[in-house]
Amino acid sequence: MTPARVSVPLADLYAQYLAIRAEVDAAVAEVIRTSAFIRGPFVETFEREFADVCGLQHAVSCANGTDALYIAMRALDVGPGDEVIVPAHSWISTSATVTQAGGAVVFCDTDEDTFTIDPRLLEGLITPRTVGIIPVHLYGQPADMDAIMSIAARHRLWVIEDCAQAHLARYHDRNVGTIGTVATFSFYPGKNLGAMGDAGAVATGDAALAERMAMFARHGGLTKGDHQIEGINSRMDGLQAAVLSVKLRHLTRWTARRREIAAEYVRDLAGVAGLTLPREAPGRQHVYHLFVVQHERREQLAHHLAACGVQTAVNYPVALPFLPAYRRLAYTPASFPVAYRHQSRILSLPIFPEMTTEQRSAVVAGIRAFAAYRA
Repeated sequence: MTPARVSVPLADLYAQYLAIRAEVDAAVAEVIRTSAFIRGPFVETFEREFADVCGLQHAVSCANGTDALYIAMRALDVGPGDEVIVPAHSWISTSATVTQAGGAVVFCDTDEDTFTIDPRLLEGLITPRTVGIIPVHLYGQPADMDAIMSIAARHRLWVIEDCAQAHLARYHDRNVGTIGTVATFSFYPGKNLGAMGDAGAVATGDAALAERMAMFARHGGLTKGDHQIEGINSRMDGLQAAVLSVKLRHLTRWTARRREIAAEYVRDLAGVAGLTLPREAPGRQHVYHLFVVQHERREQLAHHLAACGVQTAVNYPVALPFLPAYRRLAYTPASFPVAYRHQSRILSLPIFPEMTTEQRSAVVAGIRAFAAYRA
């Protein structure tokens, strides 16, 4: 049942580099020539460019996407006793940074179709100690921001949009990140806009909040030696900023290509028995950082695709409330039934802008062969 073998990686960062090699090499060489390694003109340029692309007035770079969440919460004065609601299905940075900032994490189950936080459950979790909500635009699909913002306004809560996987995703006529109080981004190498190392950013339309975040990320001061508060050391380096400025120029085209590949997957995999394809919710523009399907025999399908030369992944194999890190909270599968069900069914298929027709066809053929064999 195994079709002809074609090697298909989950993502191909080297292919991306080769496509823009001259631009990247020139940018890196200029950083080295000017020795602008920590902050400096390349970082400042990228901050301006990224804020403009996001549609926000202020972007503050930092060392990584996890720091971005922590910096945002510290600037919003999260402290002991404060509760922050996060989705049960995400990477652990979303929840761990709440605890690190001094707050208490409160998990909310996710929507069956979009994997994003289910706003229908939010108000049942709000207490007098609740200070904010962190919706995650998981896999590149925007959360239901109208419903979330309405609830937040009613209860006077802040909203941090976790946009780590959703660069350029749109909710109705707005970019994600422009709707909540503040947005956080990751530029981990595999992201839709990825550095060649770790990097992140926070973005907002609030000038005072942007200044507080910048100050906290830079040892508590905006100028060297002027420490207004106790901060942390979370700075983007010049090499990463220069690479990101180059890649930012290609991001719109790369995003369009991801959406094209996703549409082709949906077309060619329609009707495959046992396979649930991702659904783009009305009014939302998914950017497909990951193309996540569901299958009742996930492990067998992944093993079969590996034998066909197709790399897959599970993002994420254990929902946050069921990780050992949160064993103290004593949750059961019934606490978060949707996230619990998803964790045993989800499988990320290869998707990247440089993906060839032959590679995509190999993925489709492998899945169809598996379905035919099972039938």
